[in-house]
Amino acid sequence: MRIDHTPFFRSTVGFDRLLGLLESASEQGYPPYNIARSDENNYRVTVAAAGFAEKDLSVDVKDRVLTISGKREEAERTGAAYLHQGIAGRAFERSFQLAEHVEVKGARLENGLLHVDLERIVPEEKKPRRIVINVPELKTIEGSKAA
Repeated sequence: MRIDHTPFFRSTVGFDRLLGLLESASEQGYPPYNIARSDENNYRVTVAAAGFAEKDLSVDVKDRVLTISGKREEAERTGAAYLHQGIAGRAFERSFQLAEHVEVKGARLENGLLHVDLERIVPEEKKPRRIVINVPELKTIEGSKAA
């Protein structure tokens, strides 16, 4: 199901980036992918890349956008006449907006799946911390406590 965001673009100001993210996230397309979270700070994006070699794939990060693309060279394609071609080998590009402090730790191609590992590394100064509450001591004035 596709949601038309056009009315929101016409009636809002300053939300174009958010609406653009919603629109791109709702698009279904090629190639299929998974996003998994293994713990609080570690994630994996897995893209189905059947028929692509490591040299055909590219993983880039720029301005907190992870872009995974694939393009097979024409020389690799055989001249066979397919009776059925269900394994798509067409070029693709998938982009993922990364949250603040999320870094790409590595990528590997395994059994036709491209795995991109991500980790959220929050700097110490940005982590939550507990503040100790100090209670002032009461002073005594001439034998009685003053507030």
